[in-house]
Formats: sequence, C-alpha cells, structure tokens
Amino acid sequence: MSNTNDAADDRSEERRAGAGSVQSVDRAVSVLEILAKLGEAGVTEISEELSVHKSTAFRILGVLEHRGLVEQEKERGKYYLGAGVLRLAGAAAIRLDISQEGQPVCRALAEDTGETANIAVLDGDAAVNIMQARGSAAVTAYNWLGRRTPLHATASGKVLLAHLPAQRREALVTRKLPRFTEHTLTTAAGLREQLTAALADGFACTSEELEIGLNAVAAPVRAHDGAVIGAIGLSGPAYRMERELLPELAERSAKAAADLSRRMGYAG
Repeated sequence: MSNTNDAADDRSEERRAGAGSVQSVDRAVSVLEILAKLGEAGVTEISEELSVHKSTAFRILGVLEHRGLVEQEKERGKYYLGAGVLRLAGAAAIRLDISQEGQPVCRALAEDTGETANIAVLDGDAAVNIMQARGSAAVTAYNWLGRRTPLHATASGKVLLAHLPAQRREALVTRKLPRFTEHTLTTAAGLREQLTAALADGFACTSEELEIGLNAVAAPVRAHDGAVIGAIGLSGPAYRMERELLPELAERSAKAAADLSRRMGYAG
C-alpha cells in the first residue's frame, strides 16, 4: 500500500512540476511580448503586467538576460529586447527569404534539367529541405519537403558542412557517421577530403550514399554578406544521373545557386 501511495505522490509531483515549467515558459514569452510592445520596462511594470510578485518577474528577467534575449539599461534599471532576439529573428527571416526567393530558381532548375530540384538549409546537425520542384523526367513522387537528412551522406549536407566554421565542422566530421548504404562515407578522413573538394569545386556530389539508386548534386547559396545560408541542387535516379554526368549537373546547380545568391543580395 505504501509503495502505491509513494508512486501516486511522485506522479502528482511530476504533474505539478510540469505545470510549473509550462507556466514559466508562458511568462517568459509574455515578458518578451511586453518589451516588444513597450520598448522598455522596469521590473515593477513587468510584474504588474504579468500579475506576479516582483521577485518572480526579476527571476524571469535574469534568465532571459543570461540568454541574451533581454538587456538592461543599468542607469535606469529598464529592460529591453536583447541581441539574442534579433539573432533568432534574423535566422527566421533568412529561412523565409530563401523560401520566397528560391521558388522561381528551384522551378527553373527542375525544368532545365528534368530532375527534382531542392533547396536545403542547416538545421542543427542535419540538412532540412525547405523547397522542392519536380522536373518533367522525375520518376518518383517522393516528397523531400521538411525532411531532415544527414550532412555526410547528402550533396546539400556536404555543401553546408563544408562551409561551417572550422571548429564546428570538425566536431561534426569526427563524430560517429552512420552508414546508410555500402557507399556511405563513414570515416573522418574520407569526409574531410570530400569537403575540401567541395570548397575547391564550388559544389558537392553524392552517388548512392543515402539510398541505393539515388544520386545528387548541390551548390552553396550565399547571403548578402557572403555567408552560406543554404544549398540548391538536384537529385534523381542513378541510372539517369550517372556518375560521369554529375559534374555537369553540379555546374548547372552552381549557376542556379549564383542566381539565388544574387536574389539574396550577394554581389560577389
């Protein structure tokens, strides 16, 4: 009987803890919304807006300040939105912009080659496809939209990986690399070699590394400051996108990437 009661108490405590965590997140988001609306506010104003004690408002602000989402004007004690919010908003804006500007470029590449064209962006330790267009020769209705794909086994992933800062790139290269087919690169040395080639060539290729019978090429898309923010490329059946044809298709992807980069403000 005692064990049953203890288990019930534990579940009740977990529910209370979970409810408290959700409430804390809700209040933190509310603080950001308040500062967005008012421009700046002190602890007293924020506590009144939230209907909480000043000490609670102060704790929330402390966490947000530690994460760079709010900053404090030391002389007046007022808080305002920090650079962290701009960083998050900028990342979201880039993804929205590349989706919007990439639509006609992606469609044109698909029409030009007859294959499936995709635009991918980095999403943590993977590439996520945010745009897709099918060419007239595409034989599959497979939908890559929203799919997270491994960096080391995809052309887009290799492009994104190659252009990461050295320390982050090395951390991803030296971790365990899952094998998807007999052709998947699973050694750090082999992957480094291909990333070096991708930087030199301006594109990357894969031949049946993610799925048997699937080949792909991709090239980097740049923002106005030259930073690589995505990759555009082609994927298709290996019997049509044969190995010897991949460099030519990659060059056509590179031209599409240059077009999209210009649309994103890159003048290089």
